Amino acid sequence: MSYNVHTLANGIRVVHIPALSPVCYCGLLINTGSRDEGEQEYGMAHFIEHVIFKGTRKRKAYHILNRLDEVGGELNAYTTKEETVVHASFLKCDFGRAAELISDMVFNSVFPEKELKKEKEVIADEISSYVDTPSELIFDDFDELIFPAETFGHNVLGSVESLARFTADDVRNFMSHKYNTDQMVLSVYGSMSWHEVITIAERCFGHISANLRTWQRNAPTPKPRNSQNINKGTNQGHVVMGNIAPNAFDTKRLPMFMLSNMLGGACMNSRLNIVLREKNGIAYNVETEYNSYSDIGLFSIYFGTDTDNIEKSLRIVNRELTKLCTTELTEMQLRKLKRQITGQLMMSADSGEEQMLSAGRSILLYGQADDIEASCKSIATVSAAEIKAVATDVISPEKLSILIYS
Repeated sequence: MSYNVHTLANGIRVVHIPALSPVCYCGLLINTGSRDEGEQEYGMAHFIEHVIFKGTRKRKAYHILNRLDEVGGELNAYTTKEETVVHASFLKCDFGRAAELISDMVFNSVFPEKELKKEKEVIADEISSYVDTPSELIFDDFDELIFPAETFGHNVLGSVESLARFTADDVRNFMSHKYNTDQMVLSVYGSMSWHEVITIAERCFGHISANLRTWQRNAPTPKPRNSQNINKGTNQGHVVMGNIAPNAFDTKRLPMFMLSNMLGGACMNSRLNIVLREKNGIAYNVETEYNSYSDIGLFSIYFGTDTDNIEKSLRIVNRELTKLCTTELTEMQLRKLKRQITGQLMMSADSGEEQMLSAGRSILLYGQADDIEASCKSIATVSAAEIKAVATDVISPEKLSILIYS
């Protein structure tokens, strides 16, 4: 993957991935998320993601929503523990329109009180729907089990109570302090020229005053192994088990990613899917999740099963984990794993939007974009011993915290 990078005078970085497709993508990635909130600000980053759609100095909410829709484009945003992202898809001829709109939303929003009140109700409904979905809620509760009383552990949405406190001034203060220009990347994918990308980036973002980061994140303090069983009164039991894992800068990150993929990745042939669903028929949904953050990582296994089958499922899962901790993959198993993951990476790279977001994240974290060919070469060098070592460190059953909804 070839790409170009430029830094504006205010510190905002611009990355462009050239492509032949007439459909283009761009996004402003901001290195600020829910973990950067103070105790009285839980849910603020997600709230901002919503309310920047509600009016700027030059546009009302309707005009923001209509700006790209009327030319067949799409506008969206999302918030994670470490990022806030506003992104768009559009035809090449509308790149300037999309970039200007994103800039206007992030830097010129006015946060009218009437709109803030309405959006609080919308997010309250979102929180309620989340609470009614135990297969999603359990991940937030597991984070709090691992990181009690830590800003890292609280959920991205916040609470209805915390939302009620937010004012327009609170929003402005948070953005002024936490939305730093040297922690922003404008990522662009498409057939526009590099000259056009720089010209539009300078026009839409170059005039923004520099606001450099002077604060640092507090490293999270995980709690020792912990287990909890909560009676939720659900028809199905839900289980998450997991542990601290390598962070985004750890050399063990790639073996951990491969291990997670093999255990419970998207493919139907994952080990846990085979033993729980195919061989025993006691789980419909089985998955693993590995998130590598800037200073810590978190690995988890999730499955849903009949409450009567929870203990049996745990025994089966622990047996598979123990195998990986005590026995190296054979040469054939390792070769198949590498081929599968290489294929998955190549297929994900076929998505222009995914390439745009991936390049932006890489610039934020590492100062350079991931090259798909380099990633595949790195995968080829991982040994069975490295995978076994990270398995012993992270997924040994005696090291895992467990949360059960029964």
